[in-house]
Amino acid sequence: MDAAGFVVVANRLPVDLVTGPDGEQRWQAAPGGLVTALAPALRGRESAAWVGWPGVPDAAPEPFSDATVGEDVVLHPVPLDADEVAAHYEGAANATLWPLYHDLIAAPVYDRGWWEVHRRVNERFADATARVAAEGATVWVQDYQLQLVPRLLRERRPDLRIGFFLHIPFPPVELFLQLPWRAEVVEGLLGADLVGFHTPGGARNFRWLAHRLCGADVDGSEIGLREAPGEIRVGGRTTRVGAFPISVESATLAERGADPATAERAAALRGELGDPETVLLGVDRLDYTKGIGVRLEAVGELLDAGRLDPATTVLVQVATPSRERVDAYRRTRDEVERTVGRINGDHADLGHPVVHYLHRSLPPAELAPLYLAADVMLVTPLRDGMNLVAKEYVATRPDDSGALVLSEFTGAAEELTTAWTINPYDLDGVADAITEAAAAVRSRDEGARERMAALRAQVGEHDVARWAEAFLAALGGA
Repeated sequence: MDAAGFVVVANRLPVDLVTGPDGEQRWQAAPGGLVTALAPALRGRESAAWVGWPGVPDAAPEPFSDATVGEDVVLHPVPLDADEVAAHYEGAANATLWPLYHDLIAAPVYDRGWWEVHRRVNERFADATARVAAEGATVWVQDYQLQLVPRLLRERRPDLRIGFFLHIPFPPVELFLQLPWRAEVVEGLLGADLVGFHTPGGARNFRWLAHRLCGADVDGSEIGLREAPGEIRVGGRTTRVGAFPISVESATLAERGADPATAERAAALRGELGDPETVLLGVDRLDYTKGIGVRLEAVGELLDAGRLDPATTVLVQVATPSRERVDAYRRTRDEVERTVGRINGDHADLGHPVVHYLHRSLPPAELAPLYLAADVMLVTPLRDGMNLVAKEYVATRPDDSGALVLSEFTGAAEELTTAWTINPYDLDGVADAITEAAAAVRSRDEGARERMAALRAQVGEHDVARWAEAFLAALGGA
């Protein structure tokens, strides 16, 4: 098999190996937005590869191709056994790094055994990539699970051009310094030619840490959204660092939203919900960072106070299952479902719940009518690197109707500045924003339409293809 001139390295392949009811194994598209984000960068390349775990332990399939990202892209599975999945993925990645990078919403666990396995898995990814990449190839490493890979790969293949992008927030320096392996992570990232973050704040934090922990020479220029990356110099090498806010396939979403079939299904959904005056919507992974409990509490208080009428208002909450073997996620599900039950117990009529709760993943074709049916989109994370749901909602609505209530602690808030921005820790402020946004939509307020028009223009101009092009152009100049 020929070596690849462009290689994506991610914790997961773009497809997962699953076992059907008949016992047969097959490949299906992996959850999450990474495939959508990276597909434009892979299209049309003569030799491209994707290195990642196949999604189940103890599986070691041979390299193959799949239509999910194009038949020309060769997928190279990296096998992990069950103990490695538990220690690297569920442990170091999702019980150590994830809560640390999300402002300690849950307490991180600093387990030395987990980290040893995490290091070993990163080495395996680096080895696999070194075998796959052609001489002088461009390699794009993705996300927090593989932060050690750039340095490890640089040691194995100094000829490669290596980029790294972090899809979650990078924490404040005071929090990052808690990590016992803090210098190792920073050194790992400095193996890249270009390190990208969603926001300038993440880039600034990393530059400060590179100076503090690695003695790097860091230029003093400020980095703004989409401005030229700054430079970090250490050990005779230069690493560029910058902000590259990720986005969505705006044109595809706009076409889907303008499709008469989508509008027809959206109208039918409102009918199935009882033709309410106001439909509120939340779409999230069931994760403790997403602030699902915040919006449920706010809606519950508004109903209790009579500021929302349960006869004319419904909330649809889609909660995609996530990391259900991790204790914090199980507790989050229990808390969310108790709150849904309490609100419906207090305010629903027989056959007419106020909160419609779906604990499952919905494909894009089903999400589009929901986005179109919703008057107010509630995006209330306690911390989020970007949040693409906010951008998907905006891009899907063709007539500038609707309203977006958006947490200021998302990367999206730095771009979507005309949303109803809220502090998710301020329950009164969340409740006020929900009532104001709902009232503006009901009254067809022209100011609300202007706000949505500005949001749509921003998302339309800065789509995911532009994100990938900007990152790769900067990497090409590294």
